[in-house]
Amino acid sequence: MRVRCILCEKIDTLNDETLLAKRLRNRPIHTYMCETCHERIAQKTKERLATGKFRFFRTSKHETEW
Repeated sequence: MRVRCILCEKIDTLNDETLLAKRLRNRPIHTYMCETCHERIAQKTKERLATGKFRFFRTSKHETEW
């Protein structure tokens, strides 16, 4: 299966039996990001977290008190 990175538009080939290929085939909302772009974003996110000025929201906790 040929896929294109959403950031750098590099074309890669995935094995058709992998879980990622199945997700990309069955759910069009899933997008592919190459390993270099994924590592770059992860590194920059870790750097922003280290500054203390960046808040990383993993879950959305919406609790309203009436």
